[in-house]
Amino acid sequence: MKKVTTMIRKVRLCFILLLSVLFLTGCWDKKELTDIAFVAAIGVDKAEDDKYLGTFQIINPGNVAGGLQGGSGQESSTVTVYEITGNNMVDISRRAANEISRVLFYSHANLVVLGEELVKEEGIDGILDSLDRDDRFRDTSKVVIARGGTASELMKITTPIDKIPANKVIKTLQFSEQQWGEQWPVRIRDILNATTSTGKEPIIPSFSVYGDRKVGKSMNNLHNTLPDAIVRTNGLGLIKNGKLIGWLEDEKARGAAWSMNKIHSSNVAIDWEETEEAISFQVVREKTKVEFAFDGGQIVARLNIHTQGDLKEVNIPVNIEDRHIRNQIEKKVEGKIKSMIRSSIEEAQTYQTDIFGFGEKIYQSYPKKWRKIEKEWQNQYFPEMKVEVKVDAMISGTGLRGNSYRYIER
Repeated sequence: MKKVTTMIRKVRLCFILLLSVLFLTGCWDKKELTDIAFVAAIGVDKAEDDKYLGTFQIINPGNVAGGLQGGSGQESSTVTVYEITGNNMVDISRRAANEISRVLFYSHANLVVLGEELVKEEGIDGILDSLDRDDRFRDTSKVVIARGGTASELMKITTPIDKIPANKVIKTLQFSEQQWGEQWPVRIRDILNATTSTGKEPIIPSFSVYGDRKVGKSMNNLHNTLPDAIVRTNGLGLIKNGKLIGWLEDEKARGAAWSMNKIHSSNVAIDWEETEEAISFQVVREKTKVEFAFDGGQIVARLNIHTQGDLKEVNIPVNIEDRHIRNQIEKKVEGKIKSMIRSSIEEAQTYQTDIFGFGEKIYQSYPKKWRKIEKEWQNQYFPEMKVEVKVDAMISGTGLRGNSYRYIER
């Protein structure tokens, strides 16, 4: 009896083992590293005959070995750029097989560059839709506009510090967000959310090529202490109904960051008597709160900004230890921030595009009122919206010294 029971157990075990084999898929879809092309960035431009020009910045792994920091000692390019023309993004990706000897691997593609002409005339909806549908592509990839040129041209410029040009663009956005506030990374997901949400339009940062573009595409650009061509941020693109309609630049771009609570750190330079930008207030902490009021048919947006910062530069003989003087400095800082915010919102109102998400906030807080104004929000209510800005700035420190040596000498 025991032998029979043992035999039955063995048969059951063998049956289970054989059955489990059916569920082991193995590596049926494996790809060797030598068969993969790692895509660092994708560019899309408008081409002739209603077609698109796709640009792929592909990493040369052998030339990147030893770290991601570049230098003038580089002799061969860390990336290779391919240009493929097609009817749409799927067509371009498939046609790439005619030129690229490896399978395109998009998991490392952290950047999408869109040509200015494409975004103005064709819009971004179709391009981002195809990328969002592709399960190989991440919706956390950053999106920028190639202002004043094409995506293809911008992606060919070699960069002296970051070996991979796509990384230079992404790191510049991140560093600008942390230190200055005029630009910040915008992901595919952010644009899609803004496009599909009610009461908000997307905003996209831009980059331009400065200098000798021909030399910038060669390795000679890396062999000089002063590069012949550089890639630099150049404003925020305003989007409406999927198309580029205008730009926010300089202080207006920073004003947008203040309004959208995106300032991590920044510098506010103020004038003092006849000296321009005599005192620098470095922001170390900031919080923006937006509320709304309804005065008859008038919508009022109230922005309350609280910020703290240090005095990092004082180029005039003034007693900054005097509480009265500090109050004056704080008032001037508040006035400067107000001016940036107002100019930014007024510019967006001129273009009739709510990039700040004010409409979305009204929808969340006052859904019944929103239903009445939703259809005419962008073209009527947002442009006519009254804006009240209140800024509370406080000096929290003066660095490693108190008064300037100029005040002490005096």
